[in-house]
Amino acid sequence: MSRRALVFGPVAALACGRRRATGFPGYAFVANSGEQSVAAVDLTTFTVVRQIQLGAAPAGVVAHPERESAYVLSPQSGTIYEIAAAGLAVKRKLSLKATAVAMRLAPGGAFLWVLCRSPHGLVRVALDKFEVSARVRLPNDPVDFDLSSDGLAAAVVFPEVRAVGLLDLGKPAVARVVPAGDDPRAVCFRLDGEQVLVANRSTRMLTVLECKSGAALVRLSVPVEPEHFCVKADGGEIFVSGRGMDAVVVVDPFHTQVTETLLAGKAPGAMAISASPEYLFAANPESGDVTVLEVGTRSLLAAVMVGQEPCCITFTPDNQFALVVNHRSGDLAVIRVAAIKAGRNKAAPLFNMIPVGTEPVSVAVV
Repeated sequence: MSRRALVFGPVAALACGRRRATGFPGYAFVANSGEQSVAAVDLTTFTVVRQIQLGAAPAGVVAHPERESAYVLSPQSGTIYEIAAAGLAVKRKLSLKATAVAMRLAPGGAFLWVLCRSPHGLVRVALDKFEVSARVRLPNDPVDFDLSSDGLAAAVVFPEVRAVGLLDLGKPAVARVVPAGDDPRAVCFRLDGEQVLVANRSTRMLTVLECKSGAALVRLSVPVEPEHFCVKADGGEIFVSGRGMDAVVVVDPFHTQVTETLLAGKAPGAMAISASPEYLFAANPESGDVTVLEVGTRSLLAAVMVGQEPCCITFTPDNQFALVVNHRSGDLAVIRVAAIKAGRNKAAPLFNMIPVGTEPVSVAVV
């Protein structure tokens, strides 16, 4: 063996053994409410390659896994924009003729469901023709909704009448409106669609409703004002965050009980769970960081400084990067998931920081 091989062999082997970040062959579309635009971020170079002007402030963006398109919702104008990754431009837009509240992509990807006010309704948008294909009239002013995992049901929150509407989307129609406790503000289906959890914010309660009958099965007391839900991939646990405690609450939805309360940074808000390894990322808007917990062991792995007022988290489809939207500082923080390891000190480096615009609120990866 040569001297050169003896000297450089171990170094070369170590370098080959490390898994380096390669970027992701796609785009992150970031909705900028302050600029009425969507920033297209090339995830191979981690740069903004285009600002796509909308003419109305966006509030949410979702990615379609097969169409290579992103759909952006502008609530005040009640408009949905389709942005194609191929051209990085608005391909189609649709006016809903109502003020929009929230948007969800239906399982299977054939439809978008959009919650609206003035008039109150849940609107189905067929993505092939990009047109409204159904409207379900709602009896009260809605603030939030969720879809069941099979796409056959929806639950809509009506705070003014302290109720939740349970919808049959096969018809589509409102099946029943049922009492949901004081101050209902958010809702989340159990994975099998048989029950729904309602966040009673000011009373710090979770009301569990049976979907078939609409009956309230149990009311769970929690130490936070429940606002954000995050469901584990197998549906076995639901993580809940909100104001009132620097913690995330763990709920077992199949035994309808609170199992743990985990310290998770300063006033955690939005959450997301990476696929493999299974890490819970919790955004802490007040402290400008993201807390990372290992789901299986409940271990606190890291706190990553990301920017001012992180408000939204998503992952690249290959699970290589976590993308964090910073509302106040106007940037997109990129965290390499593989850089977070158990046993290290409780800090992890930021992989990249990308200025994206004014008051970004949401991100989706195509």
